[in-house]
Amino acid sequence: MGCSVAGSAAHRSGDHREHRRRCAPHTVNRFSEGQGRITYLTVDQIARLVECAKADGNAQIYPSIVIRLETAMRKSEILSIRREDIDLERRVVFIPKAKAGAREQPITEHLGEFLASYAAALQPGNPWLFPSRGAKASHTVDVRKPFRRVVTAAGLDPDQILRHTLRHTAITHLVQAGVDLPTVKRISGRKTLAMVERYAHAHGAHIQTALDKLQVRFMLA
Repeated sequence: MGCSVAGSAAHRSGDHREHRRRCAPHTVNRFSEGQGRITYLTVDQIARLVECAKADGNAQIYPSIVIRLETAMRKSEILSIRREDIDLERRVVFIPKAKAGAREQPITEHLGEFLASYAAALQPGNPWLFPSRGAKASHTVDVRKPFRRVVTAAGLDPDQILRHTLRHTAITHLVQAGVDLPTVKRISGRKTLAMVERYAHAHGAHIQTALDKLQVRFMLA
């Protein structure tokens, strides 16, 4: 796969036909719910987005996307992470100003290793995971432009795929994987279980799988 970024291999080689094939727009999954429509990405679309983020010239967009996909954290929570708030041994990130109140965000083993490598490459002495000299807060507060650029490079519609789409994507895939809703609530930092239940309608396959397990357990005549 390639990304439609300036100076990409497809453009340099002149293979425009192959470039167009690889960068063809993808269908975005949506499901309707009483409080509106939720848009989320498929596994293939996620892989493409991550690949294009790696290739982008902005050094912060790739790690910010990886963190959001693996934690369902909000944009403001991610960009304001302090390096001292990352506990790799316990695999948690402390979020002092989360929307629902201060909390500890669980992270995967992969993300822990990723953060350790990423933080090690940062300039020593800066407390922020996403530092910015020009920002009043001393850390990056907005990645809208590079995010739109990466979404476009991945062949997706930047007017449909917004930053919170990745949060919806992470939560939706947790539900589809069969993770119980209280655990999804804990991971995502949602205030109430009712807010998580919205995502239970995203795909019926995991519900059918649960019923199949019940059928096998009982084996009724």
